[in-house]
Amino acid sequence: MPIRYEVAEDRIVLITIDAPPRNALDMYAFRDLAGAWRRFRDDPDAWVAIVTGVDDAFCVGADLKTYIPQITELSKQIAAGEVTEVDGCRLSDGPFAVLRPPKVKIYKPIVAAVNGFCTAGGMELLCGTDIRLATPDAQFAVMEPKRGLFAGGGTTVRLPRQLPFPLAMELLLCADLVPADRALEMGLLNQVVPKDQLLDEALAVARRIAVNAPLAVQATKESVLRGLALDYEAALDLESELANKIFATEDAKEGPKAFAEKRPPFWQGR
Repeated sequence: MPIRYEVAEDRIVLITIDAPPRNALDMYAFRDLAGAWRRFRDDPDAWVAIVTGVDDAFCVGADLKTYIPQITELSKQIAAGEVTEVDGCRLSDGPFAVLRPPKVKIYKPIVAAVNGFCTAGGMELLCGTDIRLATPDAQFAVMEPKRGLFAGGGTTVRLPRQLPFPLAMELLLCADLVPADRALEMGLLNQVVPKDQLLDEALAVARRIAVNAPLAVQATKESVLRGLALDYEAALDLESELANKIFATEDAKEGPKAFAEKRPPFWQGR
């Protein structure tokens, strides 16, 4: 299976891209990755996800030798009204797989464990994650301009919102490979860790998130992502709306009670 979905431990899932060499994905792998994100989104017992790759690559995006012919044929058939999908693949699966809002409303936190090359669609996937760790040999690039293509999975929208403008434009326009230490310096990453410690460190971050109230964590992420698309006052109104919902939950009663009783809280997710 090119996409593995595993329960790493209680409340934490591990999504692994396993499509060597370099984890280039065809249409069916994109479908499976989209399915993994749906499964994570819809499982109330899954609170945090870690996404990583095998061998020397995180993900290099689409396998141009197979994906372009596949998606071209599918596009023709859909345009002709002949089909809406082929073997369970839809045109929307690609954007869903790389976590492009608003198609994918996943407000659960996602940690990226970048173990090697992260280019093209891999960068689009990375930009949809919240906390990012990488190995020293990881490399990053928005490669599409070098192939005469366009990064249409959210990269041109999200990078300028996530990095200082000139650094985002350096990645987008030069299309050069950037080493992990430079990506850390730019603010694309949270941390660079030794390869043999990558998953352990990613799990440690996921645990730090998972000890918190899941609804409060998800509402916080929702406020950030939706608020970025709103003007200042509308974003504040959204924040207040979400805050009111959270203060009405059982978890909002449990948190202060556990603090007063000097014990760990028991989150119910309601």
